[in-house]
Amino acid sequence: MRSADIAATVLCAVLGACFGSFVNAASLRSVAGESFLKGRSRCPACGETLRWYQLIPMLSYVALRGKCRTCAARISPRYPLTELGFALAAALCFLRFGFAWMTPLAFGVCAILLAITLIDMDTMEIPDGLIIALIPFAAAALWARPEITLLHRSIGLAAISVPMLALALMIEGAYGMGDIKLMAVCGFLLGWQSVLFAFFTAILLGGSYALYLMLKKKKKKGEHIAFGPFLCVGVAAAMLYGENVITAYLRLFGLHWLIGR
Repeated sequence: MRSADIAATVLCAVLGACFGSFVNAASLRSVAGESFLKGRSRCPACGETLRWYQLIPMLSYVALRGKCRTCAARISPRYPLTELGFALAAALCFLRFGFAWMTPLAFGVCAILLAITLIDMDTMEIPDGLIIALIPFAAAALWARPEITLLHRSIGLAAISVPMLALALMIEGAYGMGDIKLMAVCGFLLGWQSVLFAFFTAILLGGSYALYLMLKKKKKKGEHIAFGPFLCVGVAAAMLYGENVITAYLRLFGLHWLIGR
């Protein structure tokens, strides 16, 4: 790897950690009904305003040993884990697409997916505003990735969202409308092949998590879990490496001719 690539990867990771911190704070304020554009960050336990050196992603958490400097209340590991996770996602965006317009586009998509994940985890709802925020990125992908044709994107828009809608109409609570809208926009973003991969990944992860909760008796059969976070992980994985995984899988069985590769 060239030194320029290494430097760019590190820069993306640092920016990712900072954006992860911002998105986490913004999502928490949104759930609490507060504006994320006004006011300074503060300790949720004692309300003490945090200073700049207490807001350094991941490092502040380690330096403070996971506790508030003023009241010693425990700081949720959600903060450093979100920052670390998005730092990794940002680095992967560059490693996948390099010095191309698709890198900042993928970065923006991942930031919105992170916000959806955090809010859905807290509220079991996906705000329409975040779905709308994804639309410009899906439209820009037409230009950034012209190899995914408009036809493939149009099929992708309906390939998952329409069956999800049909199931939701037939079985009450099968899927939320937020999940359906999310997969419609992401289907256009990814194209039909990758959106199928995204949904399969989400089903696999979500099903495994639900099984774990039932085995631990934390959830009963039929109880709902937030499915949006698993859809977001699936979409991010599909956007970054879905095509590579699909091609490798089909080559394994000599079926790569199905997608012309």
